Amino acid sequence: MKSDRSMHKPPDFSREAVCSESHQNGQHNTSVSESDDVLLRIIEGHKTTLKKKYECLYEGVALKENQTLLNSIYTELYITEGESEGVNEKHEVLQIESVSRKWVSQDKPISCNDIFKPLSTNRPKEQKKASFSQEPEGDRKKPEIRTVLTKGIAGIGKTVSVQKFILDWAEGRTNQDIAFMLVLPFRELNLVKDEQFSLHGLLLEFHPELKDLDPKKYNDCKMLFIFDGFDESRLQLNFCQSLCDVTTTSSVSMLISDLIQGNLLPSALIWITSRPAAASQIPSQFISRVTEVQGFSDSQKEEYFRKRVSDESQANRIISHIKTSVSLHIMCHIPVFCWISATVLQEMLRQDNVKEIPKTLTEMYTHFLLIQTKMKKQKYEEKIETDSKNLLESSKEIFLKLAKLAFNQLLRGNIMFYEKDLRECGIDVSEATVYSGICTEIFKEESVLGQKKVYSFVHLSVQEFFAALYVFYCYVNRNMEALEYFMQEETRMEPKYLWLAELLKKAVNKSLESKDGRLDLFVRFLHGISLESNQKLLQGLLTHTQNYQINIKKISCYIKKLNKDGVPPERWINLLHCLTEMNYNSLHEEIQAFVKSENYRTKLSLAHCTALAYMFLMSEEVLDEFDLKKYKTSDEGRRRLLPAVRCCRKALLAGCNLTEQSCSSVASVLQSVNCPLRELDLSNNDLQDSGVKFLCVGLKNPHCKVEILRLSGCELTEQSCEAVASVLQSVNCPLRELDLSNNDLQDSGVKFLYEGLKNPHCKLEILRLSHCLVTEEGFSSLASALSSNPSHLRELDLSYNEPGDSGVKLLSDRKMDPHCRLDTLKSRLIYVIIMK
Repeated sequence: MKSDRSMHKPPDFSREAVCSESHQNGQHNTSVSESDDVLLRIIEGHKTTLKKKYECLYEGVALKENQTLLNSIYTELYITEGESEGVNEKHEVLQIESVSRKWVSQDKPISCNDIFKPLSTNRPKEQKKASFSQEPEGDRKKPEIRTVLTKGIAGIGKTVSVQKFILDWAEGRTNQDIAFMLVLPFRELNLVKDEQFSLHGLLLEFHPELKDLDPKKYNDCKMLFIFDGFDESRLQLNFCQSLCDVTTTSSVSMLISDLIQGNLLPSALIWITSRPAAASQIPSQFISRVTEVQGFSDSQKEEYFRKRVSDESQANRIISHIKTSVSLHIMCHIPVFCWISATVLQEMLRQDNVKEIPKTLTEMYTHFLLIQTKMKKQKYEEKIETDSKNLLESSKEIFLKLAKLAFNQLLRGNIMFYEKDLRECGIDVSEATVYSGICTEIFKEESVLGQKKVYSFVHLSVQEFFAALYVFYCYVNRNMEALEYFMQEETRMEPKYLWLAELLKKAVNKSLESKDGRLDLFVRFLHGISLESNQKLLQGLLTHTQNYQINIKKISCYIKKLNKDGVPPERWINLLHCLTEMNYNSLHEEIQAFVKSENYRTKLSLAHCTALAYMFLMSEEVLDEFDLKKYKTSDEGRRRLLPAVRCCRKALLAGCNLTEQSCSSVASVLQSVNCPLRELDLSNNDLQDSGVKFLCVGLKNPHCKVEILRLSGCELTEQSCEAVASVLQSVNCPLRELDLSNNDLQDSGVKFLYEGLKNPHCKLEILRLSHCLVTEEGFSSLASALSSNPSHLRELDLSYNEPGDSGVKLLSDRKMDPHCRLDTLKSRLIYVIIMK
């Protein structure tokens, strides 16, 4: 144990260690020692500065009351190497809604702290000895992975991952071979985009603690440049220019371009984070590795709510409610949406007279706006106001200006705003602090780079909600000029009244024109606000409400027709959401129409499979049977269809080339509240023992109601029997029929099953162990189990095994026992043995 501890001792940053390394490199003079001493002090000061800056995490706006120590609540997000198919072509919420990726991701998971290490290399976990200098010139090699691009949708946790990466380094836990982590967020780079700097000068703008660092050391030290939020960049990067000197003055755009290309400081590491749609602007030849942050898994969602909500009963109610809405549950893959949901539901559950809690996105965000406005009243005006109309009327001017800002900037693809953007919408910059203060958790202001200001909504989806609110407000007030974006050229010339169905139709068409789906969530909110119940909640802003039921029927018919007009399946998902936001409850009919269409009879693409699975989930209709094999698609397509298991009574998944990862996905289904699944056939898939272990986690869950489980021909061994036995011993285990035939279980496996079968909690009635290489010893174990628990097992199939005479007799005696319920014993080879 002593030697093992020494391997993991923290790196030595003492002056003696550095001098010793300098001595080994042939450097003996005093000036080198003094230089190292200065370098050490600069590094320690840099680490201290970053630690203070990044040790706290803020939810919502960065106010003191919102801060929590990052290390106390951080849950490592699911990050994979590689990217999802079509990641740049669809709205990022749709990416998170491609639930099959979540369930059966084939990507390789990677720890955030290891993103610059090759996955194939099994490096020892011990830290390297302190060394912030690169190797001597003659031995220097380029890092195997120099530039990492990390993608992820807004609010998924990219910046928090960066923050944790920096904090772990600053506290001496990881990546100690790096001397400096230089953080240059694009939202702050935008503020100096028109200025000229040398690289050294630019770094001092962001990291003044490096003022004593000699620029000549840049090539000798291992540096990591972190460019967070590339999607927020307003720089014009040019990858055709070349700059090599850190002291040469140039534009900020050129400095960043040359750092990424490797012209400037080729030995430096580069980490870029970005939302997916913007990432394609960086030429792929300059990227060594692409990773993707995929957010919270189902278990992490629950973990978040339990940490966030101290009242256990309330936390359980929130988790149960989220699971009842497919739309809300999937959106909770995004950590920021979990925070919004927790804020709303926690407040509403405190009220005694609450009738209905939000089930759609529009309802959730409308209540979020009301709750934040109510909190503003209490904090700034010390008034308690419960009437929603009065609440919104008091802040109407502010909210409408913010809504205009949201819409204008959404069309331009901006999520960060500056003084010029605010002035365009009539927001006095000198009052922007008042806006961000009044709106608390909705609109935020950040001070960066010498107290310069940058503004944003707390999340892109909040901006999209406000943008929809602005368009609907303009519609109600007949402001046709503001609606010009949606009008065709021929109608722009004659401003006239527009029926709501026409506006929604034009908004849908505009969203479909956009390849990246930029307006998809906006369109979903716009449909939701058209519902009278949501208008009533917003009447302080909208001044009057209208019942648009006829218009809603018209737009529903139009959306249904679009399915026949060849709308891509992944975009069709969003149109289904629009129907859900309007409380349109005939999605089951849409599924049937899709299944009967030509798209279904021909080979389904991966996108079709994703869409079809999602439609099954959204319909909330329980299927009597889901036969995965009948769908004409690839193996990956079938994996994408797996989420439909969540809404069927019988799942036939036999012979579909599923793997252990599929078992993990199915196990997640089994743990779902109100899952209707009663029969599960996974036979003839290469699940192996590891897959069955995943599956058994779900089978042991108290929500699981599976009575029939078939695992014939799944490459299982005795280890699977051990896992299954633990399920059979569970209190209220629902299993009544189990098929483990055609697996290499042997006697050792049957001994494990014996432990489960003899348990009084085991209610198994049918057990099939045909072709399992069971001999006399295994038959003896089964006979003992029948003696201990004779009341349930009534059918036992042991065909094609080798029991010997004594094995036959043991089970025959058990069958004749009047206390034993066993009435069917299939053992074909037993007869052969008897005849001999």
